[in-house]
Amino acid sequence: MLLAAKLNAKVQTFVVMIAATVLLSGCGGWFSGVFAKTEEPSKMAVEALYKRAKDALMSGSYAEAIKLYETLESRFPYGVQSQQAIIDTAYAQYKLNERTQAIASADRFIKLYPNHENVDYAYYIKGLANFIEDLGLLSVFATQDLSERDQKSARESYNTFKTLVEKFPQSKYNADSKQRLRYLVNALSQNEAHIARYYYNRGAYQAAINRAQSCLTNFPNTPANEEALRIMVQSYTAMGNTQLATDTDRIYKSTFNRDARTVGDPWWKFW
Repeated sequence: MLLAAKLNAKVQTFVVMIAATVLLSGCGGWFSGVFAKTEEPSKMAVEALYKRAKDALMSGSYAEAIKLYETLESRFPYGVQSQQAIIDTAYAQYKLNERTQAIASADRFIKLYPNHENVDYAYYIKGLANFIEDLGLLSVFATQDLSERDQKSARESYNTFKTLVEKFPQSKYNADSKQRLRYLVNALSQNEAHIARYYYNRGAYQAAINRAQSCLTNFPNTPANEEALRIMVQSYTAMGNTQLATDTDRIYKSTFNRDARTVGDPWWKFW
């Protein structure tokens, strides 16, 4: 009986020791997790600092991620983590709609690491940061005069995506870049036609002709070419230049099989 009691006590002690070990182990992991989140970035090792920044980025805490990446770059300016920090910063800035900063970060990565395996991603982020989605039909509803609309960003976006597609044909961002290129070509062409119409409606016929010609020359075979030719016919007619009006009208009819001088407002104008 006494022996059984002693054995039972030993078993209980052993069980308690196992439970304590498991508990301490779990608490240790919990405490280490809390410590990792509260530890000063200025004191963290590069791997831990990068992981913390990446976690912030993936969770959508973009401002926090940017600060952590900046700390990482300043403390560890060399190495793969610092390289990745630049491109991750560009993405975070893009998500915060800090387009100028995102472009600058992407450009810096491209300049520093032109042969990096992820440089195509830097081009992609730069193209996205410059991408403007309201250049097409809906832009006619904007309060800003169409003649004042800045196309610089759209053109830079086009050039960036074009570079990506040509330099990195196997890039996973290639397909999306091609779609955006098609949109940008049509949007820029349409915007030229819109501006030409803007000038025509105000009696600036030569300016209207110039912008319409720009649409035809720089963006051939786009839907807006029809409107551009129509504007040229109407502008030449308004200026009294019968010969050029007739010649342009002939091109218009042969291309679109329509009569430019009898058709009223352009298809996109609702008022």
